[in-house]
Amino acid sequence: MRADPTILHVDLDAFFAAVEQRDKPSLRGKPVIVGGVGGRGVVATASYEARRFGVHSAMSTAEARSRCPHGAFLSGRFHAYRETSQAVMGLLREISPLVEPLSMDEAYVDLAPMQLAGELERDQTGRVSVEAVTELSRTLKARVREVTGGICGSVGVATSKLVAKIASDLRKPDGLVVVPPGSERDLLRPMRVTVIPGVGPATTERLRRVGVRNVAELEAVSEDELIRLVGQAHGTVLYRLARADDDRAVVAARETKSISVEDTYESDLVDRRLLVGLLDRQAAKVAARLRTARMSGRTVTLKVRLHDFSTHSRSVTLPAPTDREQVLARMARRLLDEVDTSGGVRLLGVGVSGLADWIQEELFGAYDAVAASVAEVPATEDPVSEETLAADAVERIVRGRRWAPGMDVVHADHGPGWVWGSGRGRVTVRFETAHTGPGPVRTFRSDDPDLQRAMPTPSAAEDAAPPRPPDAAVHTAAGPREPPRPPPDSLPSSDGR
Repeated sequence: MRADPTILHVDLDAFFAAVEQRDKPSLRGKPVIVGGVGGRGVVATASYEARRFGVHSAMSTAEARSRCPHGAFLSGRFHAYRETSQAVMGLLREISPLVEPLSMDEAYVDLAPMQLAGELERDQTGRVSVEAVTELSRTLKARVREVTGGICGSVGVATSKLVAKIASDLRKPDGLVVVPPGSERDLLRPMRVTVIPGVGPATTERLRRVGVRNVAELEAVSEDELIRLVGQAHGTVLYRLARADDDRAVVAARETKSISVEDTYESDLVDRRLLVGLLDRQAAKVAARLRTARMSGRTVTLKVRLHDFSTHSRSVTLPAPTDREQVLARMARRLLDEVDTSGGVRLLGVGVSGLADWIQEELFGAYDAVAASVAEVPATEDPVSEETLAADAVERIVRGRRWAPGMDVVHADHGPGWVWGSGRGRVTVRFETAHTGPGPVRTFRSDDPDLQRAMPTPSAAEDAAPPRPPDAAVHTAAGPREPPRPPPDSLPSSDGR
């Protein structure tokens, strides 16, 4: 354990929703929910205005709509989130080279390099001054607002990762808590046991049965008893963390372990040719991300969630890393043959792991041999060319996502704006940006040549880093609906448009 409060944890508050409110003036101060907007969607982030209605992350979108029907439901713009995140992470690295990102909106910073350089004031006992760390944190919070265009973050500083992260949650939003050395256990004791990492519903119930509800009661349990209750590894860790005993270091390098694409569909899909067509598109996206990141991978994984919510994963490992779209698609097709999809598929995903930043040229023959062997396996009993594999159905699903609520667009006459909603051949747009006031709303034909998506230029870092939270990665295909014609001062309707 450290003697000085030199581990800082920063967490950007309601990050996805905050970015949307920053860029969409008409949504500022109003409930915003980001995530899947279809009937099977999941909430990734809810603004604090939406949280007052009981909406929270990981909640189904359907329940969120029932609790906050007047909220703005947006599908998310990961390029905007990543750009903002990169600005914050760059700022953190100006403070210390030891920055450990946990996600786009959260990171640890080790202040020990500043301590060693004499940049942190010491108190009369020779320890790092709590006042100096507090002032540093205030300056950091102000800089975060500056580089992000107004996004606020909560900061916790302590002698360990455990306590720093807990401290950053105590006064959200826009909070700042510095825990003086020696007071860590006093801070934790009144808190519920769920504040300890790894204490989920099952562990909580086991502890409740023996009368343990808060950390003080957990601290009173012997290590042997904890091991008996929850197992050797978990019990040992709980015993230490209940005493604020956490010596984990801030690790600056975090490797990307996998790159994947998955989609949840509005209705269960049964036609195998349709599934194959969707797999091909996903494989193409994964391959593009691999190439942009200058990486390749050996293990191809297929993820299938069936109509009954059961999830099945299948994997195959290649003789050498690849970033070839054709190889990934053929591997995914072969894996699909191993899953009974006759009852209907609600989620489909393709991923690549075992990543490397090289491709061994002399092994290209191995790729071709594998690809050829897979190609020999007929995709269906009635083979159809790849170009006609349920092309119309695939295109309908993709078109359903063409104008997603919240998407950035630009019109030849009206300029930049964002999609309010779409359906029945029309798309409704509000024309405003982060630097304007609330803008007007207009409706166009969905095939209007003057209206185009505002496509960002992705960087290698954007495409290589898979976003968190997992529920934010769930995309839903909304069916065609009638777009509203809202007055300029109102919110998108409760169905996300």
